[in-house]
Amino acid sequence: MGFANRCRRRCDGPTALRRGGRAIVYATTASWVAGPARADEVAGILAELTGTRPAGGSRARPAGGSRARPAGGSRARPAGGSRAQPAGARPLALALAAVVLLAGACTRDQDAQPGPPPPSASGETAWRRLAPALSERTEVAATAVGKVVYVAGGFRADGATVPTVEVYDIARDRWTRGPDLPVAVNHAMAATLGDTAYVMGGYPAAGGVSRRAFRLEGGRWTALPDLPEGRAAGTAVALDGRLYVAGGIGPGGLARSMLVFDLPTNRWSTAAGPPTPREHLGGAGFGGRVYTVGGRAAGRGNFTAAEAYEPATGRWTRLPDLPTRRGGLAAAATGNGFVVAVGGEADATFEEAEAFDVRAGTWSSLPPLPTPRHGLGVVAVGTVLYTLAGGPRPGLHVSGAAESIDLAPVRP
Repeated sequence: MGFANRCRRRCDGPTALRRGGRAIVYATTASWVAGPARADEVAGILAELTGTRPAGGSRARPAGGSRARPAGGSRARPAGGSRAQPAGARPLALALAAVVLLAGACTRDQDAQPGPPPPSASGETAWRRLAPALSERTEVAATAVGKVVYVAGGFRADGATVPTVEVYDIARDRWTRGPDLPVAVNHAMAATLGDTAYVMGGYPAAGGVSRRAFRLEGGRWTALPDLPEGRAAGTAVALDGRLYVAGGIGPGGLARSMLVFDLPTNRWSTAAGPPTPREHLGGAGFGGRVYTVGGRAAGRGNFTAAEAYEPATGRWTRLPDLPTRRGGLAAAATGNGFVVAVGGEADATFEEAEAFDVRAGTWSSLPPLPTPRHGLGVVAVGTVLYTLAGGPRPGLHVSGAAESIDLAPVRP
């Protein structure tokens, strides 16, 4: 796809409103970093993007409509092997500056975070497309047990809430049907404690906010004691023999407390919730801390809040803000110490993937998510992050997309 077409695709419609034109700059740099750009080519690209033509109308082409080439089919080069520059060619820096200015015209998302984007994570890494899920869903819960990922509940395209559980085998890149949940729920939370998958809360098909919780034992879901209160659209984190359910919606609105399940006693208790009450947030556990990132609240929009909870002290700590303001995202922690926030929605879905280095205390940008989504499941197995299902557009839209990225090469 040509640069002009890439720009049109990114700047056409609501998708461009929240990307801040950064993708255009990425595409421009990738297109020209291999060699100098000629001034007439740059002028033509800019003319196509702006709907104008340089003086003298369109570029002259030889008869037959294609560019003339010398005998042998390749472009002529001067002695020494480098491309000849037309008279009056401007430096590449000026051409790039012009396109960067043009990119600014594609930006008007009210949720965009001011200031420059975070630095890109060092190291070579890229997304990989995986086999799609058996069914397309959004607002799912996901968790990994060893090399197997469970994706539970959610909405179908027709708006029905389902008890569906699908199982992704990482080694085989293959999906199979798992045992359905005992109840159909959307916006549930899931986590893995030891070698057991847990699913809790959510919005049942019959309405209300669920207090039910289950664990997968012997190929079937068995009930746990009910949650202290109903909870949906929060985040669940497993850490040191306990499950933590942070944020979300309770019976009275935004949840203020955190729910804690202790495996040895098989009992629930409550603890202080995140300092910034919110729902549709992401969460992860690493190094003895519970992390919460992003989220939203009715009437207040999306958040950049990032916080960490230490069970040993019972205290929350504010962290550097998530670079991109968003809710409807999900997060997971990789084995090499990155809490990765992926996806989300505002007036469009987010392609941003941003990694918080828990040792350095800094955020960096990863390559953009190939299929931007909200309401997706995100899990990490070792250094590899997996994104599963979710809505490709805001509201009730569904996807079976599955993608992964290995953060092993990433360094602070």
